[in-house]
Amino acid sequence: MFWFLLIAMVVVVAAVTLAVVGGGGDDGAVLPDTEPEHLVDPLPEHRPVARADVEALRIPVVLRGYRMADVDDVLSRLGAELAERDARIAELRTTLEGSRKRLAAGGQGAAPQDLATQEPVTEPSDEEPRR
Repeated sequence: MFWFLLIAMVVVVAAVTLAVVGGGGDDGAVLPDTEPEHLVDPLPEHRPVARADVEALRIPVVLRGYRMADVDDVLSRLGAELAERDARIAELRTTLEGSRKRLAAGGQGAAPQDLATQEPVTEPSDEEPRR
């Protein structure tokens, strides 16, 4: 009885394997080839990255985690955005410190009312206003 069950199991496994892989026949019983998933909606190229862009980003999962090229692209773009923003913040801080020093040294720069009437420089934000 044991040998019969063993032979029956081998025959069933072989039949299932041939059905899945395709026995070389023209009956079309072969699994279809699928295209690998790619990053569908990458970060925007025409404007700065916003928080909503990062939250909406979904990197496709592959057999062993994530596709390294997609992750590298996203990380390099985010790194460039952060470096650009850090440079802009440093530039604005330097300008602010220079204005404060001129005001402290006797008002040789712009008068305080001139600084107060200037429009502040702000970055565009995609965040919703707080209620």
